[in-house]
Amino acid sequence: MELKVINQQGQAVEGLVASDALFGREYNEALVHQIVTAFLANARSGNRAQKDRSEVNKSTRKPWRQKGTGRARSGRAASPLWRGGGKVFPNSPDENFSHKVNRKMYRAGVAAILSELVRSERLIIIDEIKVDSPKTKEFAAKVKTLGLERALVITKELDENLYLSSRNLPNVLVIEAAQADPYSLVRFDKVVMTRDAVKQLEEQWA
Repeated sequence: MELKVINQQGQAVEGLVASDALFGREYNEALVHQIVTAFLANARSGNRAQKDRSEVNKSTRKPWRQKGTGRARSGRAASPLWRGGGKVFPNSPDENFSHKVNRKMYRAGVAAILSELVRSERLIIIDEIKVDSPKTKEFAAKVKTLGLERALVITKELDENLYLSSRNLPNVLVIEAAQADPYSLVRFDKVVMTRDAVKQLEEQWA
């Protein structure tokens, strides 16, 4: 399939022939949901922790005698039923949140996302994008020229000037093609790719 290409001034230039396997696939919502969920789950550090009744700093003395008080029996103040007691099933710092996703499923899911971006006209292919100096004002002007407010910019290799000039823009993220992930592709309103980035993605996933 042929994708429309623009230059840095927003003018149309010669188109780009892209892989149908990567940019012309049917949308599979269940698969996309699965790989995005797995990506976010695998990014979790799993460092939360809670205490059970043996770890809570409470006395092990029996609060009152077993019988004769008229109150319910109680063994210790660290009981999960008491305020300040331990948890019944505490979260462990070594808890594993990872989801397993097969390589073919991951590639198919990414292809479905890219294809949907093309169909919904959220994917913009640009000849190249670069700035002469690491100044946010210069890069922000280019973004405004392209009519972008919230966008993911994907290049083959991350230029230092481009990175430094873009990192202060809260709604714009610039990454290399090798770092593209399902979550970033779906969470931005527009995705901007350079010609070289498209070829790089085809080598990775097509």
